[in-house]
Amino acid sequence: IHIRLAGIDAPELPHFGRPAQPFSSTAHTWLTRTLANKRVRAYPYRPDHYGRVVATVYIRSWRSFFLRRDVGLQMLRAGLATVYEAKSGAEFGGKRMEGVYREAERGARKRGRGMWAVEKGGGKGVLESPREYKTRMAGLEGGRGAGAAAATEEAGVEGKGKNG
Repeated sequence: IHIRLAGIDAPELPHFGRPAQPFSSTAHTWLTRTLANKRVRAYPYRPDHYGRVVATVYIRSWRSFFLRRDVGLQMLRAGLATVYEAKSGAEFGGKRMEGVYREAERGARKRGRGMWAVEKGGGKGVLESPREYKTRMAGLEGGRGAGAAAATEEAGVEGKGKNG
């Protein structure tokens, strides 16, 4: 089953002839290690336009069977994803969770975690969000406009072969 993590957008791995986005390998490795050999629980919302299931994914805490961790929220806290910013189709599992996700991103950004280290002087250049990257790539591929940007929406996991 191919799942797109709800509410987040991770840096893009190379695909469709496009180059990798900075921090995509780090995000992919983090996600792979976090989920490897673990029992996960996915709460599906709907399919996306690629047929992937948009879902909030949880893993159980090693400390207690009764504690669960939201994988998307953990990626935001680690600075390895941004809050999903598409014009339509965003799913967070409710307005309250959207606020929690946005606060987690703000916290990671403030602390210079993960990809936000670029803004804190820990790297070179200015951070380009996954959304900005996809829009720029769509423009470079012939300036096909908003339709192309929507068609290149790759905010999910799908084996993490399409984004990091």
